[in-house]
Amino acid sequence: MTGEMHDLVLAGARVLDPETGHDAVANVGVTGTTITAVSPDPLQGRVTLDVSGLVLAPGWIDLHSHSHTIAGHRLQALDGVTTVLDLEAGVAPVAEAYAEAAAEGRPLNYGFSAAWAQARMTAVGGLPPGGGLDAALGHLGDPAWRREATPRQLDALYELIRADLAAGALGIGLLIGYAPRVAPEEYLAVAGIAAEAGVPTYTHARDLVEQSPDTPIDGAEEVLRAAAATGAHMHYCHINSTSLRQVDRVLRLVDKFRADGARVSTEAYPYGAGMTGISAAFLAPELLPRMGIGPTSIVYAPTGERVADATRLLELRATDPGALAIIHFFDENIPADLAVLDRALLSEDTVIGSDAMPLTWTGGERPDPLTWPLPPSVVTHPRTAGTFSKVLRRYVRETGALSLMEAVRRSSLLPARVLEASVPAMRRKGRVQPGCDADLVVFSPGEVTDQATYAESTRPSTGYAHVLVGGQHVVRDGEPILDARPGRAIRR
Repeated sequence: MTGEMHDLVLAGARVLDPETGHDAVANVGVTGTTITAVSPDPLQGRVTLDVSGLVLAPGWIDLHSHSHTIAGHRLQALDGVTTVLDLEAGVAPVAEAYAEAAAEGRPLNYGFSAAWAQARMTAVGGLPPGGGLDAALGHLGDPAWRREATPRQLDALYELIRADLAAGALGIGLLIGYAPRVAPEEYLAVAGIAAEAGVPTYTHARDLVEQSPDTPIDGAEEVLRAAAATGAHMHYCHINSTSLRQVDRVLRLVDKFRADGARVSTEAYPYGAGMTGISAAFLAPELLPRMGIGPTSIVYAPTGERVADATRLLELRATDPGALAIIHFFDENIPADLAVLDRALLSEDTVIGSDAMPLTWTGGERPDPLTWPLPPSVVTHPRTAGTFSKVLRRYVRETGALSLMEAVRRSSLLPARVLEASVPAMRRKGRVQPGCDADLVVFSPGEVTDQATYAESTRPSTGYAHVLVGGQHVVRDGEPILDARPGRAIRR
């Protein structure tokens, strides 16, 4: 209603709603945490911001973010993100992660899946439970959790997963690529648990047959067959970095299984390098040729050292197993490599997901983690700070491969739809409509751009005038609001 008094009016923006297709200049009213009006007519507000000449859209929903800290949230807020969910890895026990985030407060909405890998570390590997992502990274290379499980251990594993689902986990994260010899029957059983609970799984697939002819099952076939066999919604994480040069074959398979009725969603990020724990199973020196790379394709994040040879890689894996490393799979300066990345990201209905990484604090003593701006000694992958802005820059503005509305849809509505069948809160996100959550971005489509590089990985993106979470600014006039903690937990 135009006569209603709203807490905040954002006046005169080009408003994009990817669900209804609305694309017109309008005024948006916000009261409390909710959008209360979208109207071509003037609205009354206790506060009114003139945002004419800018675009207003639903905030980006990142289904694949390992950025669990306030500093990491700030970087992502400056990339237009309003909701960060760690679904590929997840955390176990999930209640611990939710409690820690709630106690500290978060700028962005947050949530977690049940972590198959971390639960397996406890049930099969006998490793201590808890400790969050840092503990999971520290144990990543431990062979104990990757060994064959006994029936009793499997029962314990499945019980841990069910307990985390009961505690509100947003599905099940399956890092099967980090334990590539695990029996396919176990993966299928976990997919069955997801189907019973009515939640998705989020998979880092194991090797493809082209990469590892001795794999127990082709990684793509495994994900897709599980969707068909169990009826679970299977979300295929970063299809670019696990499919590599076989992406066309994998995408054809996805299309085939979707046409047959399987519920499968895909996700990609626009970078030629990945980042993970240096002790990951697939980074063993003898396995690197399967991915078409060698030790020199790996950069040890704590020092920026490009690994010289297999001997040095083995040393780092042994002495600092929890450290992060950047892995250069593709060279974005080579047209053929860039074309592979483009095909992955532009495939039908592919969600944009950053795979944002934790911050590595280098250079001796760790400063106050709330320090802002981040000092040069803090490093991460540039995708943490720049994924969504890079999509807008490259695929909308520079190449025109995506319309602005389609880029918005892939960054907001599509990720909401992955979750909304089992997570009612997500039905109010990814849209600009009365009654929906006031998680909003206001930006200049001609100016928004990523600034982060591999050399300067924490440079924030630019071009976002305002980012609101639950109706509260976390970015205002292009600057982060350092004491803002409006983020809410997203639970099943």
